[in-house]
Amino acid sequence: MNKQANRAFDIVIVGGGMVGLAMAASLLRQQAAKQLQIALVDAQKPQKKHYSRDEVGNFDPRVSALTARSRQLFESLGLWESQMQAAACPYQDMYVWDAEGTGHIEFSCREVNQPELGFIVENSVIDQALNSSLAGQTGLTQLRGESVRHVEIGQDGLMLTLGNAQRIKTSLLIAADGANSTIRQQAGFNCREWDYGQKAIVATVATQKPHQYTAAQCFGPTGPLAFLPLLDVDASQHYSSIVWSCDVDAAEALLALDEEAFCKRLGAAFEDRLGAIEKLGTRYSFPLWQRHATDYVQDGLALIGDAAHSIHPLAGQGVNLGLQDVQVLCQVIVRALEKGEDFASEQVLSRYQRQRKGDNLGMMALMEVFKRGFGSRDPGLRFLRNTGLSLVDKAAPLKRQLMQKAMGL
Repeated sequence: MNKQANRAFDIVIVGGGMVGLAMAASLLRQQAAKQLQIALVDAQKPQKKHYSRDEVGNFDPRVSALTARSRQLFESLGLWESQMQAAACPYQDMYVWDAEGTGHIEFSCREVNQPELGFIVENSVIDQALNSSLAGQTGLTQLRGESVRHVEIGQDGLMLTLGNAQRIKTSLLIAADGANSTIRQQAGFNCREWDYGQKAIVATVATQKPHQYTAAQCFGPTGPLAFLPLLDVDASQHYSSIVWSCDVDAAEALLALDEEAFCKRLGAAFEDRLGAIEKLGTRYSFPLWQRHATDYVQDGLALIGDAAHSIHPLAGQGVNLGLQDVQVLCQVIVRALEKGEDFASEQVLSRYQRQRKGDNLGMMALMEVFKRGFGSRDPGLRFLRNTGLSLVDKAAPLKRQLMQKAMGL
């Protein structure tokens, strides 16, 4: 038996991805939480990777589209200006169009009096900034490279058995262990989920024309295709991250193409808006599901991020919803501590669920409308969606509301 068996913590966070790391960092910044003993458990050890951002192969293929609200979270942690901003590519405009029709809509940061709509940031930049903020923090024990084998839910707390047979007890377990959450499954949370029957292809590309700090997305016969602008070391504006969502058979066929053929298909699908695709990085793919836990909390347990909800990536909102979970749950815990309440009780944790569940469901429903509306080949629906895009584009107040919602303002 490990010598550290049966250690006790006030809060255990399972999952060392962006959301779990942000949860730990946010709690440690709060004066009211200084007396807490917190543990961070993750099956993977943190990896330091340096991407020089000077060739397609030197970018992290995993990127996130951070909203203004998410940026504010990293600012509050003291990480934005010091570690993230230099590598973050702002996008000031967004262009969306139907490749099978005439409908289109344009968004500009100037319409909402903001300097940008958001930022495209490599996940490695975010991970490394958060990991550096946790290094040497008092009150935090990091158990990295350790998986959770079993969770026991008892009257006086939860007991976790780790892969090395170590047992740790906690008053509050926060599950940030992703869409296939082991904690969610072992704790018996009900979950609604369905397979979209699609895969998303992601890669870094170099284009003939500069992206001009514009994010663009077209809805074509194979599915939505997004070009997200990246900031390279020379600020040349010729690098983008693509997210191409396709039916599984179409995705497999695209992945089987050689580089030249894939670049031609990609350029054609994007209507050559950025000219020829001159270089292509390694292609990756992942299946697309939608999941939503019917409840986010139990007594002593809370789900955040993809463990609670995962959505189609067509609007890039997944990580932002998770970071909003972090902000709200941290606030709920801190206020309970300040009032002398039991922060791990279901009564207190339900405040987090009430604040986040409606917003998450609303965004998921909106993405589902877009997915199904633009995935249909029905001529009547195609006419309606093109008409709707053009009408919204001309309705300035509605556009501003959509932008403010998407930016988390």
